[in-house]
Amino acid sequence: MSIREQFTVPKKYNTVAFAFMALGVLAIIGLYITSGSSSDVHKQARFWGSLLHNGVYFLLICNAAMFFICATTLAWGGWQMAFRRVPEAISAVVPVIGVISGAILLAICFGSNHELYHWTNAEAVKGDDALEWKKGFLNKGFFAGWTVFTIVAWSLLGYKMRKLSRSLDEKPLENRESAKKYIWNNTVWAAAYIVVFALTVMSSIPWLWLMSIDAHWYSTMYSWYTFSSSFVAGMSLICLFVVFLKNNGYLEYTNEEHLHDIGKFMFAFSIFWTYLWFSQFMLIWYANIPEETTYFKPRASGAYSGVFWLMFIINFLAPLLLLMRRGSKRKYSTITFMAVLIIFGHWLDFYQMVFPGISPNRVPLMVYDLGVALGFVGLIMFVAGRALSKSPLLAKNHPFVKESLIHHT
Repeated sequence: MSIREQFTVPKKYNTVAFAFMALGVLAIIGLYITSGSSSDVHKQARFWGSLLHNGVYFLLICNAAMFFICATTLAWGGWQMAFRRVPEAISAVVPVIGVISGAILLAICFGSNHELYHWTNAEAVKGDDALEWKKGFLNKGFFAGWTVFTIVAWSLLGYKMRKLSRSLDEKPLENRESAKKYIWNNTVWAAAYIVVFALTVMSSIPWLWLMSIDAHWYSTMYSWYTFSSSFVAGMSLICLFVVFLKNNGYLEYTNEEHLHDIGKFMFAFSIFWTYLWFSQFMLIWYANIPEETTYFKPRASGAYSGVFWLMFIINFLAPLLLLMRRGSKRKYSTITFMAVLIIFGHWLDFYQMVFPGISPNRVPLMVYDLGVALGFVGLIMFVAGRALSKSPLLAKNHPFVKESLIHHT
């Protein structure tokens, strides 16, 4: 069977990507003129909040692609090899968005506006028992150091995993022993990435980047909640690229069985996200402790209640009703619609994580935020498209490729 090994980026694809990036730049300029350049610290926070929201969200969902690769590598799974180059290409966006998001985070941390991160204001920390108690963790030095380490570690380990994968394209493994050595080496590097991922995404990074916006509140489920939200959106992003490539005559060995399994991840982690959402909300509602309920007051029953419940409907009820059936996970139109809906739904989830801490009594107009989001979408399209075009779409000579080619559920 003759297959199209090399992806050629269509002109229309790049046109759309550049158009989205241009819209993003215009949205940032418009947001700066209307809010960022204001002398009002609350309006300034509106500008930085939009950049923080979009930068962190799209960084985490792109990084989720490498988590998927490393998790399946540790499980010695082979079913994903037919489309592995897709999550590899998405993970190549991490260093680019990482630099942008890192600059945004550090600018907020060391800037003069303390509306997002109240704990950066030394005067506000004095006399505040809660912030004084958290000072060993919530301080500028630790925030900056851990942020830089996290983004660099994700980028370098992701690069190493992609390099290992592509090393076999032109240099087949010579014998059984070299294959065993390669699999072991791949497993070790995947394990190193998972350890870093556990110490960052699954624990400290959501506390620093997002939860510290509401510095007096905390939840032990917050990091897992953030992980599940970003991972299901990341799987949806992988799904969109797979369907796009299939519709353009690529990924001949990726079939409806593979798409079905991607759909299973989208469905399963939508339910897992809901479990964490309910557990966190229910325990705080049931205990009814003022310092805990203060987080949900503007979200569930205040100004953001519409966003809060719409986000819940999109992220739980829609996947439950539309992705439960076997056939829906194999139909391109349904799975594409759900992938877009899930990415948007969890974008709303991150929106309500950020903005109630900045503007608790009024929901800012989302037009600029959606424009910034489209800018990041265009950037992901452009960088991932270039990464896809630089290597064969099938991970050739990998010991597990055959397992993926005969995969069925």
